[in-house]
Amino acid sequence: MMVTESGSVNRVAKALRTLNISATIEELPGSTRTAQEAAAAVGCDVAQIVKSLVFQGLISGDAFLILTSGANQVDEKRVSQIVGEDIKFASADFVREQTGFAIGGVSPFGIKIRPKIYIDQDLLLYDQVWAAAGSHHTVFSIPPGLLVTATGGIPIQVK
Repeated sequence: MMVTESGSVNRVAKALRTLNISATIEELPGSTRTAQEAAAAVGCDVAQIVKSLVFQGLISGDAFLILTSGANQVDEKRVSQIVGEDIKFASADFVREQTGFAIGGVSPFGIKIRPKIYIDQDLLLYDQVWAAAGSHHTVFSIPPGLLVTATGGIPIQVK
């Protein structure tokens, strides 16, 4: 793993080591804040990018982390039915409070307060997918099956 000055990136690296996941965090010169930027930076299809989207339950106030393919839009009504309550996109402050990451750098690993995690089934179509590693400039690749196992995420249809 690369060494970086970012506490958020170091938290992701530590979480990956703790889970015995052999992944290299790559620091890229350009932004990986959007799925398109990340795909261009790593040279993969946008569908192989893991968008980490945080939603908030309207009744419970709970955080829900939806790990979706960069090519897909989350159908909030469908996901609301799956999670059992209406959801909304979380505010930037809520995302940082719950995950410890800024929007655009939310990693599936190293999260401060563990939310319920749901994973887009479309990610399972690939051998490798790329996820944010704690900042707008860092990513790592992981087999999607391992992403499901290591996060305890529930595969769902998000679109």
